[in-house]
Amino acid sequence: MALAATLWTTQALALAEPGPVYHSPLWAVPFCGMLLSIALGPLLAAHVWHRHYGKIAALWALALVVPLALQTGIAATARVLLHTLLTEYLPFILVLFALFSLAGGIHLRGTLRGVPWVNAALLALGALLASLIGTTGASMVLVRPLIRANAGRTRNAHVLIFFIFIVSNIGGALTPLGDPPLFLGFLRGVDFFWTLHHLWQPTLFCVAVLLAVFFAMDLLLWRRESQAHRPERHEPLRIEGLVNFGLIGLAIAAIIFSAAWRPGIDVDVFGTPWALQNLARDAALLAIGLASLALTPSALRAANGFEWQPLIEVAKLFAAIFICIIPVLAMLAAGREGPFAPLVALATRPDGTPNTVAFFWATGLLSSVLDNAPTYLVFFELAGGDAARLMGEQAPTLTAISMGAVFMGANTYIGNAPNFMVYAIARRSGISMPGFFGYMLWSGAVLLPLFLVVGWMFTG
Repeated sequence: MALAATLWTTQALALAEPGPVYHSPLWAVPFCGMLLSIALGPLLAAHVWHRHYGKIAALWALALVVPLALQTGIAATARVLLHTLLTEYLPFILVLFALFSLAGGIHLRGTLRGVPWVNAALLALGALLASLIGTTGASMVLVRPLIRANAGRTRNAHVLIFFIFIVSNIGGALTPLGDPPLFLGFLRGVDFFWTLHHLWQPTLFCVAVLLAVFFAMDLLLWRRESQAHRPERHEPLRIEGLVNFGLIGLAIAAIIFSAAWRPGIDVDVFGTPWALQNLARDAALLAIGLASLALTPSALRAANGFEWQPLIEVAKLFAAIFICIIPVLAMLAAGREGPFAPLVALATRPDGTPNTVAFFWATGLLSSVLDNAPTYLVFFELAGGDAARLMGEQAPTLTAISMGAVFMGANTYIGNAPNFMVYAIARRSGISMPGFFGYMLWSGAVLLPLFLVVGWMFTG
């Protein structure tokens, strides 16, 4: 916190000089500080972070808002914040609320036997579900059944590691519902089915390779298990909370409809236009989430270990992220004329065209250590920020950004929100999961060679 105060003082002094509002790159300090806090806080000061992350996020947001209000005035600052929170943050949180509620009401009851083909089938199912109910939703639905299935095995950490690779990350690349970065792209104008059309081949390739590697490894370890440690099946399988699948269909329909319906009507909210189709979508997502809570027996959510804390944490942190990223996106939009001209130059070839390989690796490596949603936004804007062009003539660039953000979120426990959630649940269940750097040895050995091939095949 003292560091944030010092940086704010430096920033405020620098911004006192005349010039455009976002003339100085010091405007990016709160955003960088926010991301570094998210990345390092749980590692370096876990107790302090988990108790005070909301206050830390608010401090970084104020480090931007106060200087901005001093330079542009309270009214102008309020309009900027309202526009961001109403048109970007609110729909982002509402879709997470709806998917979080829906996934929490789906329960797979019964006892699975953790044999290799069953484990591989669960991972494949999770990859499919991840693009329908999000990587967090699919992870929370399947992680506990998978842990129960493998509870009797002496070597089972690898099952959860590949679960993080496939279900918590790569499987969510096919729709905007799958992973937060892609939904932010949808809010910026990317068509709902664009990701499916352009990412299905690299996604299928990655999932198929990882499933093959996993099955071979799991089969080898299974054959080394003594018969006494092999789990047996006891209770028949059944899926409960089926009403939530129908509600998922309604959520998908509401999002697609909001992209197709353009009545040209705006609702004025304190000077900020709120498009009627977006208002209808947000209201529908809120209603769908509430319907899931009302229609799903509480016993099912209790069996899933359902709690609101993960969503509350995301809501607080992303409120600050959406605020702090405002000047960063504006400076990136200025391109070669803005403060980030050197960064723009690194991402382009000598002829001025985007370097898709650079976008893939830069987005991916930053998504490995920072949250992948704001990282996606940064590189989306760095590529021009025009959704129509990025879906058209610059489609390879948007494909590279999307793959980097979604796929490489699996490289560390902090690359994507469900990674650490799965890790924590597995540890509480008695599984000897590797630590932060131990996990990176796994991802370095398995994922980095895969991503080298993906970069060569799909970003050329």
